[in-house]
Amino acid sequence: MYWAGDRPSSEDYLSRAVLRPYVELLRSANVAPDRVHRQGQCPFCGGGPWISARREGSLMEGARRMLGCALCGGEWLYGRILCPSCHEGDPYKLPSFQNDANPALRIEACETCHRYVKSLDLSQDARPIPEVDDLASIAMDLWAVQQGFTRIEPGLAGI
Repeated sequence: MYWAGDRPSSEDYLSRAVLRPYVELLRSANVAPDRVHRQGQCPFCGGGPWISARREGSLMEGARRMLGCALCGGEWLYGRILCPSCHEGDPYKLPSFQNDANPALRIEACETCHRYVKSLDLSQDARPIPEVDDLASIAMDLWAVQQGFTRIEPGLAGI
């Protein structure tokens, strides 16, 4: 059951799509929904991350990793070398995969829980739009599924 905060399934995609305008309205009014909040999930509404974006940070820190909420559309800062699903922190168990067709986009996977999130590098070029680039890179999702990974939250195409 999506709203209760259980682990999402592919059937929950439509539930999330219906709930999103309501939760975006709650966010604009700064009224947090009464949901379970777990580490790696949105601190406002408890939704899971559907995308990750690397944005410019200070010279000492490098690019900051922001997770994008699948439910309310908000963003929050999250550790660069940390799985949002199971909180694995061993960099050897957190591979990333990218292709030449879209070098700013990559799959950030976890070999512990076999989940992944797409990541968009906005530190060099802020023009990409996460929703558009997610849809344009469905082939990467299909490849990740073939490799045995499951997306933490489905993207706009339901994958």
